[in-house]
Amino acid sequence: MAVLSKIRQRSGLLIGMIAFALFAFVIGDLIQSGSFSQTSREVGSINGEDISFDEFNLKVSNAEKSGQGMSALQASNQIWNQEVSIALLTSEFEKLGIRVGEKHIVEVFKADQNIAQNPAFLNALGKFDLAKFKDYFKANPEGIQYLKEREKDAELNAKYQIYNALVKGALYTTEAEGKFKYEMEANKVSFDFVSVPFSSIKDSDVKVTDEEIVAYMKTKEKKFKSEETRELDYVLIEEKPSKQDESEIKAKVDGLLLPSVRYNKETGKNDTISGFRSATNIAEFVNANSDRPFDSTYIAKQDLPAEHAEKLFALPVGEIYGPYIYNNYYCISKGLGRKAGAKAKASHILISWEGTQVPNKKEKRTKEEAKAKAESLLAQAQANPGMFMMLAMTNSDDSSSQQGGDLGYFGPGQMVKPFNDFVFNNPIGKVGLVETEFGYHVINVTDKQDAVKLATIAQKIAPSEATNDKVYADATKFEMEAASKDFTALAKQMKLTVTPSVRVKAIDESFGTINNQRQIVKWAFNSDTNIGDVKRFEIVNVGHVIAKLKKVTEKGLMAVEDARPMVEPILKNRKKAEKIKAKLSGSSLATIAAANKVTVLNAVDLTVENAALPGAGFEPKVVGSAFTSKVGQVSKPIDGNSGVYVIVTKSVVKAPVLKKHDEYVNKLKPQVANYAGRVLPALKNEADIQDNRANFY
Repeated sequence: MAVLSKIRQRSGLLIGMIAFALFAFVIGDLIQSGSFSQTSREVGSINGEDISFDEFNLKVSNAEKSGQGMSALQASNQIWNQEVSIALLTSEFEKLGIRVGEKHIVEVFKADQNIAQNPAFLNALGKFDLAKFKDYFKANPEGIQYLKEREKDAELNAKYQIYNALVKGALYTTEAEGKFKYEMEANKVSFDFVSVPFSSIKDSDVKVTDEEIVAYMKTKEKKFKSEETRELDYVLIEEKPSKQDESEIKAKVDGLLLPSVRYNKETGKNDTISGFRSATNIAEFVNANSDRPFDSTYIAKQDLPAEHAEKLFALPVGEIYGPYIYNNYYCISKGLGRKAGAKAKASHILISWEGTQVPNKKEKRTKEEAKAKAESLLAQAQANPGMFMMLAMTNSDDSSSQQGGDLGYFGPGQMVKPFNDFVFNNPIGKVGLVETEFGYHVINVTDKQDAVKLATIAQKIAPSEATNDKVYADATKFEMEAASKDFTALAKQMKLTVTPSVRVKAIDESFGTINNQRQIVKWAFNSDTNIGDVKRFEIVNVGHVIAKLKKVTEKGLMAVEDARPMVEPILKNRKKAEKIKAKLSGSSLATIAAANKVTVLNAVDLTVENAALPGAGFEPKVVGSAFTSKVGQVSKPIDGNSGVYVIVTKSVVKAPVLKKHDEYVNKLKPQVANYAGRVLPALKNEADIQDNRANFY
């Protein structure tokens, strides 16, 4: 019935989300234009195939609901990437004529533990039963639509598995490639060389123009393509408590220690209220005066505020500690007692059997087989407790096996009852066996800790209304004056900090170090926002951001100033190489070295794969040239990674001929197999993808 319940919940959610999405869309149009909008209802397109906003938004809403703390834009990014991948892969499936049947889809279902291990679909042997699976949905017609949706996903998954297998099957390593790999590792060359580094010419002596950078980018347009972006300067004026605010809150907390006089409306007289020191109903007093409720649990020393843990843990019953600051709260704590063994630490080895709700069983076994194995492990652990960690790592079905079965510290009631009772009713060092719904547990009680109960009054150190009013006034003043004055100079004048410029894309959500600031990004991309415009944004619980649009970069080639750090060193080295080559003439290396005030160096037994030149670094082009140069002849200048080289090859030693190169073929196979992961990125790179989400989110 759990599955049926989820299906019913999902159906209601889907209907509700559809209604809400349609309503929100229509209302949004009316607000923007006063009538039905004529703007496109497509959220984007992939190779000319439009994606409907209504359908897309429904998926986003469902993802947002199911994701913990996921924002609408985060859900949108997730669904968009999913839609792009599905569209591109589906097109490939159609081209290849990939089809799947019931058998393929069932195999995908069986790989899902929520289905394969669901008791409603298992036979008497604990195996997935297709007939029971079908009968379940026949008996529950309201789940048919849910099943159809799952079938669509399973069909796509099955097709992808076939497609992926085809791609991997097409990736292989030939004998010729193995031979080439062998020769790159085994053929050796020795040579003398002269190197004139690029650093011998000052950067200031070589100029690179904007036109040259653009010309270079056009030769590699895909590498230097850029999305539309906006660059903004901004200042953040935080709403944070002043020194006076802190003093007032501290005084208020201090005042709670002593009795106070309060007017009683019912009696018309003043009543004396006991202070924290002498209050009889501690929980009531804390809840009435603290921003955090009374906590009646016992707390281990390691869970207390680190800076104050020693004194709080040693606090006698009835004594007061504080005030002290913890996590932006002023606190005072009163000791209420100590409890021995309140926290425990244990390790375990879980041995499950078919039918238990344990997803990653190390092996299949019956309950009887599980019990026999658990008893065997128990005997080994009792005979040699020092082996417990290794036994857990090699035998436990629980994820804690990676930590040798260590579960860390926990309190009473946090574990299932049989497990809990064993740990808290036995001393440290006790090793035993218990059965739970998850399987058999071989348990080792490894530690116990005392814990203390504290009554803590905590009041938030927050800015006062007067402080917030001043922050608002400063932010408003800065916004008004920044429209006509230099942004940075004004910030310095008002003793504010201008953060480094922030560059955002149309669909970004975060803004600098401030998360979830979609409003600022949308303003920056608004057609009415121009370079130099300034706007203030109020951010709840943070303060005010005053942003100025600094730069607009349209879609296309990357801006020259952005590409310059990457391209300029390459073009400068090319120009330096030409200058250096003009000086590299001579009949011998000694003559060339003397003319350039460098020395002749030697490289011995280098290979193409081991191309590190002594004193010069990794230079595969130079080493490769040495293999092809005539022995004893001065080469032409060679452009390397760090300079220009002239070489004289002394000897080339060819590796012995092998009949087979299986070892080298096997070396290449893992590398080639990884190429399968490049398919989807390659499809995306070649596709015509239009992303219009910024118009809707």
